Amino acid sequence: MRASDSERERVAETLREAVAEGRLEMAEFEQRLEAAYKARTHGELEPLVRDLPAPGAAVAPVGAAPVRTTGSQKRWADRIGKPATSSGAFAIWGGFGRRGNWTVGRKFTAFAMWGGGEIDLREANFEDREVVIRCFAVMGGMQVTVPPELNVEVRGIGIMGGFGERSKDDGVPSPDSPRVRITGLALLGGVGVERKRSKAEKQRLKDAELERLRDRQRELDGESGSGRERGRGRLEKGPSD
Repeated sequence: MRASDSERERVAETLREAVAEGRLEMAEFEQRLEAAYKARTHGELEPLVRDLPAPGAAVAPVGAAPVRTTGSQKRWADRIGKPATSSGAFAIWGGFGRRGNWTVGRKFTAFAMWGGGEIDLREANFEDREVVIRCFAVMGGMQVTVPPELNVEVRGIGIMGGFGERSKDDGVPSPDSPRVRITGLALLGGVGVERKRSKAEKQRLKDAELERLRDRQRELDGESGSGRERGRGRLEKGPSD
């Protein structure tokens, strides 16, 4: 569906509200705003504000309920049920990549021979709640990168090669995330599945922690200042007669 000028302006207003509230950094705000004004369809506009509340909408207080997803991660419900943009990848004497904002099909098959491939699910959408990714590497390599909160099951076979999972970032699988089953074969090659946060997500977590520490320091400074004022008041009054 083609987007109208008023729809583009509504998205721009949501972005302005988000940067004013500290939900977006200025660099990301400028990128999204530029994309909003260039957007021609609803499909181009919707991802720009999917992880943001509407202007004036009520937001649950921090600590009201535990939330596993952070930063730019969209709610899992918003990432499931979209039309697949890719159901396979193939590379011989070369490579392939699936990363960024793409939609993985419910059955995705990847093959690499004398080459390599990368499948990144950290910002991906999913055609179905149950997804099967089949990876076949022959004298080549393949890397599958997933967010720590994604429910992933790895059941591949390595013959004179490796097929396994490792984690760089700890995380608890979210109960409402899709279930991704990764199977296949690595023959004289390797398929690696890695749990890892994106650089943008790590920076947001770091910024949030720094802001929390600054808030705590301001609270301590305020308590210290109140104590000094009370002490000064007692000195000025002097001993009672």
